[in-house]
Amino acid sequence: MTLPSTHDVALAAERRTAARLLLAHPLIASDGPHADLFPLIRRHADWLGKRFQQVLGYRLLVDSSYARLFKAGLGAGSGHRLERSTGTPFTPHTYACLALALSVLVTAPEQMLLSHLVADIRAAAADAGIELEETGRVAGKRTLVAALRQLVNWGVLIETEGHVAALAQEAGGEALITIDRELARVVVAGPLSQARDGADLVRRAADPGFGGPRTYVRRMLVETPVVHLDELTDAERDWLRTRQRREAQAFSELLGLEMEIRAEGVALVDPEEELTDLHLPGAGTVAQAALLLAERLVERLRPQEPGHPATGGTLVIGVAVPDGLVNEVLAELITEYGQRSNWQRGYLEDLPSLREAVLDLLVRMRLMARAGWLRAEGEGLPEGYVEEASEGRTVTDVHGARPGGDGWVLLAAAARYANQVTVRPATAAGKGTDVQEELPL
Repeated sequence: MTLPSTHDVALAAERRTAARLLLAHPLIASDGPHADLFPLIRRHADWLGKRFQQVLGYRLLVDSSYARLFKAGLGAGSGHRLERSTGTPFTPHTYACLALALSVLVTAPEQMLLSHLVADIRAAAADAGIELEETGRVAGKRTLVAALRQLVNWGVLIETEGHVAALAQEAGGEALITIDRELARVVVAGPLSQARDGADLVRRAADPGFGGPRTYVRRMLVETPVVHLDELTDAERDWLRTRQRREAQAFSELLGLEMEIRAEGVALVDPEEELTDLHLPGAGTVAQAALLLAERLVERLRPQEPGHPATGGTLVIGVAVPDGLVNEVLAELITEYGQRSNWQRGYLEDLPSLREAVLDLLVRMRLMARAGWLRAEGEGLPEGYVEEASEGRTVTDVHGARPGGDGWVLLAAAARYANQVTVRPATAAGKGTDVQEELPL
């Protein structure tokens, strides 16, 4: 076997660095925060464009002043939300302000006063029949400022004189804004011209097109912390289980990610901890409380006899969380850790707010979920999408793998964060059967 040359190793490392940067930051400006690596993206633009299209069905546009990776969605409830500088997630009204601002900026002059931009946004809202929160009030001004600040972060707006935050000042400050119309035009990735409404846009954006199950599963793997099997259709599960070893090698070479395979699902792990906007364990009250809550719930709710369908067992992907247990455990944690760990006073005195923030993080990490319909049951699939595996193929049975009905579900991946994890090695199975290690709750 011929070993790769030093040049080949360096070339692969450059391409991997550029691919990782684009995956984490799909809009890169030549004079933005990652300007030092922009030449690397331009140097390998052709190769990157082909690989992203082949592997994930993503289109890459590289211009002299920016690079834009047009990612596709994963369906309702699977988006990566935008947040204010305080960490507060954007509200629907903030997203509306952002969309209206973009609609104005694509045809705006190169420079304009902040007050004129605000007036144009109000006019666009009126034309679209959208009721904006009163921008003359403090709350309305702050919401609009949050949307404009996001455009500044992306490089669409440049604060030439003054700052967009001047809008929120009591006296109503002014600023001179420079606009990059080219960047404004490439911010939105979804098929706007085809969509009937917002919900239809989300569905259409999630359609993997000709790539079908292969492309959708790959997107799930790179864009989410973990993929549980019952979040996939029969066809998607069939493709993943028969290709996962080869895919592990491909993702390692392209993005430097390691694949962790379990009976309940698959996760791509980044040893460098760069390709995620979520961290657990993490710093801060919410992250600490979330980790401790996950550990306690796993200890109390771990099933006694999880198994694997290939060996005659029943796959357990999630277990029901009894009503009131989350509040009970969080109250215990506040008593045990809250004061001596310097948790935020606001959360110590407001259990419902702590509960909401902690559950939000655990849901985004795919460690807990609301009970409900799943993709395996046909939920949220594009029209004409392939749901069933090829005739004669046996796929992992996920029926009843997590409880239905109402309430909360603790998912199998939560066991990864428990102090004590039981790993049951796969037993011998029939020829061709791919039995995974179990990471039971």
